[in-house]
Amino acid sequence: MTKKLITIGYFGVLALAVTATCGCIGVAGPGVGIASLPFPVSPFHQQMAEDYAYEKARYGKVAILPPIEDVGSHIALDPPSDDQVVRELNKARPIDGSVPGLETTIRNIKGITKELIADYVDPPRVMPLVGPVQLHHAHYKCTVYFEEITHVGWPFPHMIKTENGIETLYIDADHLHRVGGGDANPPMM
Repeated sequence: MTKKLITIGYFGVLALAVTATCGCIGVAGPGVGIASLPFPVSPFHQQMAEDYAYEKARYGKVAILPPIEDVGSHIALDPPSDDQVVRELNKARPIDGSVPGLETTIRNIKGITKELIADYVDPPRVMPLVGPVQLHHAHYKCTVYFEEITHVGWPFPHMIKTENGIETLYIDADHLHRVGGGDANPPMM
């Protein structure tokens, strides 16, 4: 009986020590009960959430620029960044299903070329929540040169190497211009 009590006492002290030193329980501040305990998140879901937030913050907003002074002086904004082109490439040719030891795919970008293929402005119109604006279209043809290596480990270990991979992407960089006067600091949509 005493051995059993001593064993239970040891496990109780061990459980108390682990609970007190893990940093999750016993912290001063508002308590939210069971929701304060951490739970594991898959790296896949974490990467999806980070990509969604990054793309929404960086590419999800449309700029409303000042009015165009001369009809012939409108010039498109900067071409798409390399980051945006690579993200579009990953949407067009996703690298899914990579399982370490069974199949792993690696893509090395060798170069990116960007070519403006269309730059024109629509006539003025009124958009809800924005007001009178002109839509400025800028269409880019982006060519990505890459090398793709796929390592297959089962059933027969081998490597597939695509040295001269080429993918052509078309990216639209549309933005709005105000028509006439208005606020000095236009809102971002």
